Amino acid sequence: MYITFTGAARCVTGSCTLIETDDKKVLVDCGMRQGADAKNTPVKDGFVFDAGQIDAVFLTHAHIDHSGLIPLLVKKGFTGQVFCTGATSRLCSIMFPDAGHIQEMETEWANRKRRRAGKKEIEPLYTVEDAKRAITHLVPMDYDETSKVLGDISVRFVDAGHLLGSASIELCVEDKKLVFSGDIGNKDKPIIKDPIYIKDADMVFMESTYGDRNHKDLLPTSEQLRIALTAALKRGGNIVIPSFAVGRTQEVLYAISIMLEENSIPGLEKVPVYIDSPLGIAATEIFKTSSKGYFDKEAMAFKSEGVEFFSFKTLIVAQSVDESKAINMDKRQKIIISSSGMCTAGRIKHHLKHNIWKTNATVLFVGYQANGTLGRRILDGADNIRIFGEEIQPRATIERIEGFSGHADKDGLLEWIGHFPTSVRKVFVMHGENSVSINFAKDLEGLGYDAVSPELLDTFDTSKMMSERKKVKYVKAEPSDIMDELSQKLGEVSNDEKLRMKKELENLLKKWDKE
Repeated sequence: MYITFTGAARCVTGSCTLIETDDKKVLVDCGMRQGADAKNTPVKDGFVFDAGQIDAVFLTHAHIDHSGLIPLLVKKGFTGQVFCTGATSRLCSIMFPDAGHIQEMETEWANRKRRRAGKKEIEPLYTVEDAKRAITHLVPMDYDETSKVLGDISVRFVDAGHLLGSASIELCVEDKKLVFSGDIGNKDKPIIKDPIYIKDADMVFMESTYGDRNHKDLLPTSEQLRIALTAALKRGGNIVIPSFAVGRTQEVLYAISIMLEENSIPGLEKVPVYIDSPLGIAATEIFKTSSKGYFDKEAMAFKSEGVEFFSFKTLIVAQSVDESKAINMDKRQKIIISSSGMCTAGRIKHHLKHNIWKTNATVLFVGYQANGTLGRRILDGADNIRIFGEEIQPRATIERIEGFSGHADKDGLLEWIGHFPTSVRKVFVMHGENSVSINFAKDLEGLGYDAVSPELLDTFDTSKMMSERKKVKYVKAEPSDIMDELSQKLGEVSNDEKLRMKKELENLLKKWDKE
């Protein structure tokens, strides 16, 4: 069996691990590379493997950096099944088309510029129709149910406590147990259960997003939010909350509903709360109907008492563009929850434009703001920001709540791996920034684990389990494509030299395939 790391290797996004046996090829996750990671893509608009030869995908959870290239996989010829939990399947059914719509809109925007410049138009990575076809490949499964799904390959999904339906995956392949952590959640997160620990494996593949730091020891998240909202309401202006549509939006709504139930913020019951995100609204409906098997004891207790987390009296949804525009015509003080969470796109930018220059307004960040994003510039105290081409001076109060993180910190990661004996054959550290994943692997070695941080496209032979690495040999590329890339790197190459090198390359590729 060979295991190749085609994504999230010494980087955070694009999770995609290829497992090959003599007669099967499967993927664990098939995620989109985002931000700076997108600039280091091995193959533009494709994969380093033949999508048509992949027999199945095992999906840890719905976030786009783990699931976002499944529609492209289908577009490229994948005909197999995508196994995941029921909640992940339901979330993907709304997230795939939304991602396809974004691809179409971004491509149309790019093509308008290309047409004006006389350049050839480009196609979207995938379309809404591709995304809809991908939904038909989803196969929902229950937590803790071990099933043979592909010949002798069996799978079990275990609650990872990161997102509704998120899972660690236990795969049994060729009498070896492979455990993929997925994204490991924090303890005591609202709504969903704490991570479940697995205790044995031959090989472990674990994330390391926060492998170099711990979350600050602060007040409980709900108390931070209560204090921030209380102060913001006293200022008298609107409260704008940039929020990720899936997961974070629902956590904020849950916290507000409990505050309303407990009457812990004077005047909150008079303030309308808007959700202005079509994806966020659709995800909230899925959360509303997914309590069984997914909600934690606290959430279930509140639910049994009649608390409506996602449909309290002051909650208003803005589905259409006209309903979104009407929010800023409403003269009442209000709370606006909108995406995108890092303010890079979407309706949140309109609400910032209408509010961030007002001294009585509040912008409340509840999620991570990556370098280079509008949200990060606001959080860092920029004197001026540009929104839709207009220079704006932020005068609103800028607040941040750190306790909403969906990832376990370093101590949480060590607690998770600590349930495995140090005798596991190998621990692969993934899904972390370059230095973070390398250093976390060293930390695990210090604890007695045989740990490694694989590089992108590293392949491991599990029958030998040696540390020596060989680069993937199944990249599908024509010699002419490789020659074009070489020409760019080597400078001007004569046509005769190109032909000679191309023939040598063809012979090498034939020899490589035979081996």
